[in-house]
Amino acid sequence: MHPGPYERHLGLLREITCAAAIGDCRRPFTESTGQEASDAGMRTVRTATKVFSSLLGRPFDLDQPGQSGWVVTESSPFGILMDVGYPRCDPAAVVAAAVRATAGWRAAGLRERAGVAVEILRRLNTRSHELALAVHHTTGLPLEAAFRAAGPPAQDRALQTVAQTFAECARVPEETRAESSRRRRQPLTIRATSTLVPQGVSLLIGCPDHPLWNGYPGMFASLVTGNPVIVGPHPRAVLPLAITVRIAREVLTEAGHDPDIVTLAVAQPGEHLHRRLATDPAVRIVDFTGSARFADWLEQHARQATVFAHRAGPNTVFVDSTEDYRGLVRGLAGALCLSSGTVRTTPQNIMVAATGIATDEGPKSLRDLGADLREALDRLLGHPARAARLLSAIAGDEVRAGLAEAARHGRVLHPSQRLHHPNHPAADLRTPLLVRLAARDEHIYSRGWPGPAAFLVDTDSISHSLTLFRRGARAHGALFAAVHSTNPLVLAATEAAALDVGVHLVQNLSDELPADPSSAITDLPAAGAHFITGRFRVARSWQHVAATSCEPASVGATDWCTAAHAEFAAGLVDV
Repeated sequence: MHPGPYERHLGLLREITCAAAIGDCRRPFTESTGQEASDAGMRTVRTATKVFSSLLGRPFDLDQPGQSGWVVTESSPFGILMDVGYPRCDPAAVVAAAVRATAGWRAAGLRERAGVAVEILRRLNTRSHELALAVHHTTGLPLEAAFRAAGPPAQDRALQTVAQTFAECARVPEETRAESSRRRRQPLTIRATSTLVPQGVSLLIGCPDHPLWNGYPGMFASLVTGNPVIVGPHPRAVLPLAITVRIAREVLTEAGHDPDIVTLAVAQPGEHLHRRLATDPAVRIVDFTGSARFADWLEQHARQATVFAHRAGPNTVFVDSTEDYRGLVRGLAGALCLSSGTVRTTPQNIMVAATGIATDEGPKSLRDLGADLREALDRLLGHPARAARLLSAIAGDEVRAGLAEAARHGRVLHPSQRLHHPNHPAADLRTPLLVRLAARDEHIYSRGWPGPAAFLVDTDSISHSLTLFRRGARAHGALFAAVHSTNPLVLAATEAAALDVGVHLVQNLSDELPADPSSAITDLPAAGAHFITGRFRVARSWQHVAATSCEPASVGATDWCTAAHAEFAAGLVDV
């Protein structure tokens, strides 16, 4: 008898889950050497290129219910003809199929679902180079960045989600017993059995810039908790998620489950398919990473669902003082260039007090910082091959329009210019735009701008900068803030401001930014444990147990996952 997915991947799941219980981040896919990856079945670049080319110019069949034709939505920003046709399915039929698949997927149990999820990730890992090409040619990301955002780092992030989801679900004891005292009679023994009940159909709304990096956590958290997933890609970036859906459906079928547990929903941009699906009464979970405007719409209109909306608002850097001025300037220049502003950690607003900053090279004014940043950007992008590795090809007209509009609002310190791509003449590479603004221009820099647009903001003091930051983050959202200072009081005040608005904070780091595809540090979305527990509820059944059959309560304490958490908690108590 062949072992099932859970038995095949028990060792890996145990390792990742136990590591997560003590806060240790393991990255088995990323840490595999070239030979180890090859032994695990990862396709070579040459093979992946041939497979990717074979997908172009033909229908992408998924054998889904309710199909009435094909829809083509993508065009490569690098100029190649994609012309991939995706199944156009009736949204009601897709939702109905997901609802029908729910009962069987719930009955499969936590272990089976986790095993299937790990098997899907293992298969995705073998197709890493193919997925990277799909991301590269749909989002415009440089090929190396696309590999990080679609390959082993993204798969490790999803595996971390599977482990944490498994651990959260395993915390719920399958059976508990208690005695209820009754006057003048024998105590009554009550047994309660607990069952994890999935919320319902889960909708993943794809991100146009990092569809896999931002999409995998929600997708795999829903699958492990028993919820079927409808994947609704952004029309500009369908192929990466379509390949993911095809692999997931293949694994589900091989494991004896209904493939409609994972389906793809694609439509032309003007058809508002995401809005129709998000407000369907059967859709109970919505995952979205993107603009604050659409996130607000989802929270206002998808009232029947739990909405996990991660707003990509403007990120802020506070520059107060530094002991490594040249490193600070190089780090800022690199962050502004990286993937042309599409990375979640890209800074938009650089806030500096009018009095300037204290550095290891002496006092520096805003004029000095602006000039040094301009010089660093020009030096960094001076070589065409290096520029092609750093910058994304512009994939949407809204980025070009946004750059042109932003340049009209202040003094341009570094213009956004078009560069030549050495391998793709049709690619539109744009250098970062840097504009100097005054603090009173809050209506300009407090909102998010598409593409590589950044603002050097002149404020009265660090306290003034933090006040502006709080107001802007509350109104328009934000994911990250960064501070460069040698003053402990400034660091403490910045940390307090970041906590006030609930954003991540990076202190005195120029290169290594967490939660970024280029970083060794990964995280779950900012919803924390609720990102997992919000996808299921616990239903209990009580019954009387005869006194003669009374036995110790079984809460699964011998299970390795529960034991790992118990051991960790005991360690904290001992300390």
